[in-house]
Amino acid sequence: MSDMSCSTCRSLQGETVHISLPSLPQFVSLARLTVASVGNIVGFSIDVVEDLKVAVSEACTNALRHGCSSEQSYDLYYQLDQDKLTIRVEDNGEGYEPESVSEPELPGNQAGGFGLFIIKSLMDEVEIVSNKGMGTSITMVKYLRT
Repeated sequence: MSDMSCSTCRSLQGETVHISLPSLPQFVSLARLTVASVGNIVGFSIDVVEDLKVAVSEACTNALRHGCSSEQSYDLYYQLDQDKLTIRVEDNGEGYEPESVSEPELPGNQAGGFGLFIIKSLMDEVEIVSNKGMGTSITMVKYLRT
């Protein structure tokens, strides 16, 4: 990480970027672009930024498929800290019991069902909070390794 990135990150410590996206698949790319920009500001390597983009894409896709009707939107929050980036994706859908989702069987030939597995594989911390009738929040943390 360069000195400029380090000083920029310190000056932005504690800042939160919030975007609200329509529940349309075309807007997942905007979430990917946003996390790439934020990841670059924080000082992540290109490889880590690519992982962030995949994790955010999977979380947004889950919000679209399971959490939102086409008339609703979902929210993304990017919390910048000196040593980590925290990303939260929230929807206002039906909610579910996170414990009811099992790990996919590998190798498997089913279509879908790998989103949470992929997110957990790419991020350092993942927390899922979901309440029936109140939506779901996926919080993902990636630490900056120096």
